[in-house]
Amino acid sequence: MRKRAIILNTAIAFGFLIVIIRLADIMILNHERLNERAKMQQLKGENVQVRRGTIFDRHGREMAVNLELESLYCDPAEVASAEKSAYVLSDLTGKPSQAILTKLNSGGHFVWLDRKLEPDVARKIKETKIKGLAFVPDAKRFYPKGHLASHILGFVDIDNKGIEGVELKYHSTLSTSGRKVLLSRDASGKTLSQGVDMESRGNNLVLTIDEGLQYMVETELDRAMEKWRAAAAAAIMMDPLTGDILALANRPSFNPNSLSGSKNFERRNRAITDCYEPGSTFKIIIGTAALEEKVVSLDTPFDCSRGVVEVGRRRIHDAHKHGLLTFKEVIQKSSNVGSVMVGMKLGKERIYKYAKAFGFGEKTGIDLPGEVSGLIRPPERWSGVSIGSVPIGQEVAVTPLQVLRAYSAIANGGLLVTPHVVSRIISPDGKTVWTFTGETKRVLSQKTAETFRDILKTVTEEGGTAKSAAVSGNNVAGKTGTAQMVDPRTKRYSTEKYISSFVGFVPADNPRIAMIVVIYEPKGQIYGGVVAAPVFKKIAENALSYLEVPREDNAGDMLVVSR
Repeated sequence: MRKRAIILNTAIAFGFLIVIIRLADIMILNHERLNERAKMQQLKGENVQVRRGTIFDRHGREMAVNLELESLYCDPAEVASAEKSAYVLSDLTGKPSQAILTKLNSGGHFVWLDRKLEPDVARKIKETKIKGLAFVPDAKRFYPKGHLASHILGFVDIDNKGIEGVELKYHSTLSTSGRKVLLSRDASGKTLSQGVDMESRGNNLVLTIDEGLQYMVETELDRAMEKWRAAAAAAIMMDPLTGDILALANRPSFNPNSLSGSKNFERRNRAITDCYEPGSTFKIIIGTAALEEKVVSLDTPFDCSRGVVEVGRRRIHDAHKHGLLTFKEVIQKSSNVGSVMVGMKLGKERIYKYAKAFGFGEKTGIDLPGEVSGLIRPPERWSGVSIGSVPIGQEVAVTPLQVLRAYSAIANGGLLVTPHVVSRIISPDGKTVWTFTGETKRVLSQKTAETFRDILKTVTEEGGTAKSAAVSGNNVAGKTGTAQMVDPRTKRYSTEKYISSFVGFVPADNPRIAMIVVIYEPKGQIYGGVVAAPVFKKIAENALSYLEVPREDNAGDMLVVSR
């Protein structure tokens, strides 16, 4: 018995020793490592849902918001009858039953079945009480104005990631950065209690866009597209003093709420992504340069009576013979012959210098994705006929926004502004955290800008090329453009396809808006003064009334236009 007692006591002591050693190992030697493993098993990391910020127009009207929807997922291992469930879900969601069945048979413990369900569909699915199905809140981006300002707003993908427009450019601002929280869970992995805020909000954007002005621009573009059976159109309205984009539209267009029905060319923001040869609107370069360099005066004569000028192997014609013209009349009547003569007086180095000063060949810096820089070749790369082509807007590639910014510099007294579509960023708690402060650069003396502004006013008066752009009660300063398109097959200028444009500002001496209208491939007429200028006139008249700008002639009552 004594021997057995010794053996038993020894075994018990040895057992306690092993327990003590193990406890020492757990509590002292490997405490940190095992503690971390325990946390990993007991806590579950959950992504905090980020609610995308709202986008407002300049007056606080909602342009992009979130809809509170739910997304459907399941644990395939818990689904009792995959085939029956797939059939029921297919009937409710409209998705192919075979696609749903493939997901239900995929194994694992998580698979998405459908995202961002309409409320009535989610309710009906819940009523089926199919085991293994679950829902999670999932906000859907919604654009309450539909097509309106779609090229500015852009759109997001299924995961609310910005793809185009300000949704892309300001994605990190609108969504902020996601974060994770640790939640307690039981042995089966179920969350015991959240007890934390599971939602994070992004910042809000305030655009420079005015919904009312945007509607006017888009309405008139639609009418012009129909009237001229055009291939495309673009229009931009800007405050020439600040660079605020008040409206920007393209046709064809799209509805960001139903992207599946749109094509790539409909979603293209051609106002900043498509280059074209500007034609006569580019005469702003030789016109302002000649005045600034004192190469000409307003009354300097140019003999345009032949209606043609020869440059190298090329003959450049006027649309109509004009006879003897002063410099002022060369711009007013948009004489190609006279413009080439002015360009020859300047020389290619000075033409290039002023073109670059006005921002051609460079991006404007607008806060929208996809902007291109256009093209103007340096003088050493000009051909023997370039001195005849560049002054009349050929051999250069520009965007509508570049042209508008150049004319805005005439409107504001010689300053090149930075165009932009976002004016402020507001935090979720309503505080302004960022305000746009753009750079301006003087590119022309105020005297030259004012002199050339007076010339541009004559373009919309009797004898000018754009009488149809004149606005009753207010002076309009502007310029027409009619440019041949290059035929991609022959690599020569087409005799059938043209781009018609008008760019200007109003009231001329105290401008509130600057605007460009570009119509691509109009049918029936081609001249900017006939096709684009009337569109400018109609928009400008409505816009001035909407903005309550007084008539300069003080005649008649002001009509305030509203939607």
